[in-house]
This record gives sequence, C-alpha cells and structure tokens, in this order.
Amino acid sequence: MDRSIVHMDLDTFFVSCERRLDSRLKGKPILIGGTSDRGVVASCSYEARKFGVHSAMPMRMAKQLCPEAIVLRGNSGIYTKFSNEVTEIIKESVPMYEKSSVDEFYIDLTGMDKFFGCHKLASELRQKIIKETHLPISFGLSINKTVSKIATGEAKPNNEIRIQSGTEKPFLAPLSVKKIPMVGKVTYKSLCDLGVKRIKTIQDMPMELMHKVLGKNGLVIWKKANGIDNSPVIQYHERKSISTERTFGQDTTNMHKLKGLVIAMAENLAYQLRRGNKLTACVTFKIRYSDFQTYTQQQRIPYTAMDHNIIPVVLDLFNKLYNRRLLVRLIGVRFSHLVEGGHQINLFEDNEMHLNLCKAIDKMRERYGDRAVINAAGMEAKTISRWNPFTGEPPPLLANRHQ
Repeated sequence: MDRSIVHMDLDTFFVSCERRLDSRLKGKPILIGGTSDRGVVASCSYEARKFGVHSAMPMRMAKQLCPEAIVLRGNSGIYTKFSNEVTEIIKESVPMYEKSSVDEFYIDLTGMDKFFGCHKLASELRQKIIKETHLPISFGLSINKTVSKIATGEAKPNNEIRIQSGTEKPFLAPLSVKKIPMVGKVTYKSLCDLGVKRIKTIQDMPMELMHKVLGKNGLVIWKKANGIDNSPVIQYHERKSISTERTFGQDTTNMHKLKGLVIAMAENLAYQLRRGNKLTACVTFKIRYSDFQTYTQQQRIPYTAMDHNIIPVVLDLFNKLYNRRLLVRLIGVRFSHLVEGGHQINLFEDNEMHLNLCKAIDKMRERYGDRAVINAAGMEAKTISRWNPFTGEPPPLLANRHQ
C-alpha cells in the first residue's frame, strides 16, 4: 500500500509572527536577525527576497540589497509560542506527526483515505491552521517525506500541492539538484563539476557512478532524485545535542574576553543539561577567525553535566585551537551524545562540597534566573536566554527582543 505523507511548512515563519503582532508590517520588506552589520539574516519576507536577499546572508549585504527593509532582532519566545499553537492543532487532528523544526511538520496519513481522503484531510487541516493562528502555511502530499518536502517548496507561498503516486520522477525531473534535501553548497559544487544541475540528469545516471563520486551520500541522493525514500515519520524525536555560538561586534584577540565568554557558554549549557535531566559525552569547541577560516575540535568525556568536569575540557579545546594569534570573529560550544539521566558521582574525583554547591546554585537560578549566580570569569558575557531547550523551546543565547 502506498503511503500518504504530508509535509507542512509555515511560510517565512518568523516574519509571519512579527506581522501577526504588528499588522503595519504586512506587505513591507522585513529582515529578521542580528541587527548589527556583523549579524546574519535569520528570516526575510518575500518582498525582501525580490531584491536577492536570503536567509544566512550577512545583514550588511542584505541592507545594501534592500535599503528600504525593516530590520527586527526577533523574539524566540514569541516564535515558540506560535509554533506550539500550530503543533496543538495538528496534534488534535492527525493520527501521527513529526515536528522536524520550529516551523516544519511531517504527517503520516497512510490509510486515512479509506475514511476521509488524505488530500481533503490535509487541505482542511491547513485551512484550520490559517483560520485559528492567522499564519500562512503550505504543504506537499506524496508517498514519502522527500518528495513531499520538495513539493512544499514548489507550493509556496501559502499553497498546497499533491503529487500522485507514480508521478514522482516526472515531478522532480526539471527541478534543480539544490532542491534535494541534504544537497548543500559543497555537494552542489561537486555535482556541477560533473555537469549535473537538474534532477533529471541524476535520474539518468547509473547508481554506481553516484556512489563512486560521492560515496554513500551519492547513493542517498540518487534514491531521493528518483523519488525513493522509505524513512518513517517519527512521532517523538529525542534531542541529541545542545549548542550556542556568539559572533563578536568587532573581531578581537582579547584573551580575557574570549575565555570569559567560553566559560559563560559552557556554564550555561551545563546548567541547561541539569535542568533537562540530561548528560553529555562529547564536547565540541568552534572558532572562526577574521579571515573566515573556521576550526572545530571535539573530545569524548565520561557522561556528565557538572561544571567542574565540563569547563576545563572546553578551555583545553579553546587553548588547542586558538594558536594563530589572529583576530577572532566567532566562538561556539556544543554538547552532543546526550542521554537521559542524572550525574553519576565519581568516587575519586567528585567531592561533597562541589556537589552541594552546584545544587544550591541551581536552586537559586531556578528562582531568580539563569544569571543570578555565575562564574566570575564569565561576568562580561551578554544576556543569556532563559528558555529551556529540552521543553521544545529555543536553545540558550538566542536573540530575545524585549516587548
């Protein structure tokens, strides 16, 4: 039996949320992201895209392309609230769904055509979301996740497309290979070097050639290009990592400032782990210099969520990577290989004072805020978001605009 998979995507979600808050923004070019010239565009309206602006573009370049644009810093708490409104509507209406990001959903309606008609059900759900949340949303319906996601991209803005079973390859054939999920800039360049720019070219290529050029990824891309994707809709997705990074307003070599921010990042992320009853087994540090050369290094550690175990590891990685004595543009910290659980006391390394101190500090943070008690070395770090990433909310250190 053919599956019926719907991919729903809230159109220019951050922009739509801002317009819901302020109707005067409708029809105007909007840029959301870092408001300084060093910032990056997180989202932009279709009016701004007409000028060549796109997400992940430096804000300075975006403002040059579209000088009339209204620039907003954004509010991750508001976006989460609106996202949860949409999630609740979907949750009440369908048998199984997967929330793949703050504004994207996969819905498995397989078998529902016997009762309602899958396309009719998806279309009515879309209209319900628009009516109750006043947020535009598009969807694609097909037999698998890949084709549905690509179809959603073709349906935008604020529309819907159904790809009938058996027509997947003709639908995909004329599209750019950039439309295939997992084809990024590097892979796209590799395909262009082969003279491959349209999906039809991949469809006509032997699978073995794709494997020879791109390895295992080549096989996956070939299958996706041919409309083959058996991946299931996963109802619950455990968060596997938590991270944060900070781009400086001006490039710096101030070691005191850099180490202070590294400590503040690690300290706050460790607190988020404990608050979510999580442990990490892998710490990664990232640094980007003024010439945009970016380096990352990671280290496996015994499962922990304690500051005194994690901060020395992060600082050690920082010392190993910061050896070029160049101006630093960005630094970041990431904890991965997360599992559920509390800290396992180490008989030889932990002591009662450390553990009791950590518990007392966490209680004060819960009551008075994440920055109520902090490491003195990290005091110069800017405001850190209080959202808990393990309850579906944004990770720490995201921009928050005060209302």
